[in-house]
Amino acid sequence: MDPITVGVGVAAIAYGVFTLVARARKPQMFKKLQPMKDRWGPRAGLAIHIVGYTVVPIVFGVISVFAGLGGKPLF
Repeated sequence: MDPITVGVGVAAIAYGVFTLVARARKPQMFKKLQPMKDRWGPRAGLAIHIVGYTVVPIVFGVISVFAGLGGKPLF
């Protein structure tokens, strides 16, 4: 087991979950969300924001946790 890789993975998952919850409760706290909506439209801007700040960190975190548990280092 590589504890650093697992820790980075857990942190990434926590960040993704935090952005998911925070976007639902306080969307005004995301400064980049409104410019993304202005540039690409409300639906596409929100989708890009969700993918970039929620989905990618969670997927990266899950992959990192499994890799770390398998003994593979991240760095």
